[in-house]
Amino acid sequence: MEIKAANPDEQKLITGCKKGETWAQKQVYELYASAMFSVCVRYVSDRETARDLLQDGFIKIFTKADTFSEIGSFAGWIRRIFVTTALEYLRQNKALLESSSLDDVDYLIENEDVSVLDKISSDDLMNCVSNLPNGYRTVFNLYALEGYSHAEIAEMLNISENTSRSQFMRARKILQEKVRVLGK
Repeated sequence: MEIKAANPDEQKLITGCKKGETWAQKQVYELYASAMFSVCVRYVSDRETARDLLQDGFIKIFTKADTFSEIGSFAGWIRRIFVTTALEYLRQNKALLESSSLDDVDYLIENEDVSVLDKISSDDLMNCVSNLPNGYRTVFNLYALEGYSHAEIAEMLNISENTSRSQFMRARKILQEKVRVLGK
């Protein structure tokens, strides 16, 4: 683990949150709400549910602030809480059960012309991701955007590594097709 010293202002926020200071909680919310809402929307496509997850995530941050060990970045710790909150929601609502186990899938992923990405907006791309089936979207987000390995994803979602890989490949294939259509 990387030990990263917080800047003095961030350290005041961390200390304030650990003490339950409302001024610190308000400032943390203002600093991170927009970015964490984006994280929530990536995992659940419904904006109302994403708002609920945003609230749940901040409640966890403020009630568990004293568990932040200050190893690693505060922003990284906050992000992990939101990813975990979204995964818990998906598990509780059995949204990940739609995912199929495709241990023996052998997909050929076409090498799409990346210049097509210049023709679409980041909002269009994120909309494509948000319209993926729950399981595909979750694995895609964890692997491509959060940087988890397939072994870590398999453990988090209680699926096999092969299922994680195949769901990522299927998500990628679907996204390639959607991007190709949008780029025309």
